[in-house]
Amino acid sequence: MNLPVIKEIYTGNQLIALIIPSDYSSDGIKFFTPDNLSQQLAYMNRAAGYRIEPHVHNDVKREVVNTREVLMIRKGKVRVDFYGDDKKYIESRILKAGDVILFASGGHGFEMIENSEIIEVKQGPYAGDQDKTRFPGIENSEIRLIDE
Repeated sequence: MNLPVIKEIYTGNQLIALIIPSDYSSDGIKFFTPDNLSQQLAYMNRAAGYRIEPHVHNDVKREVVNTREVLMIRKGKVRVDFYGDDKKYIESRILKAGDVILFASGGHGFEMIENSEIIEVKQGPYAGDQDKTRFPGIENSEIRLIDE
């Protein structure tokens, strides 16, 4: 039986993104991100009756320099175009309902293949125009769609 694999997008040895497919499953808890990444992403699979002790999160001063975001595709189909920090195109992937993606570095653009609903989670507060630099994307003729 082949279990769904976490897809990792790299340019050189720099992690650009992690994709958790909608059919991913594992026992217990699995953290996908290294401890030093400013956005942590994990999967939990717990049986009925399992308890997580009540807790609060302590105030811990952290310095966050780059915005990381996580998208959850609720409905539809979305093409994601990945770019390095240098704004050079790497590749494209299709995400479908139930897929989750963490953007760890680099740049990205999107095209909705179907009517789509997406939930986005990222660090705040939002810094307006200081939060991102927009740049021209690739033409459709340049798309390198990786289908795994």
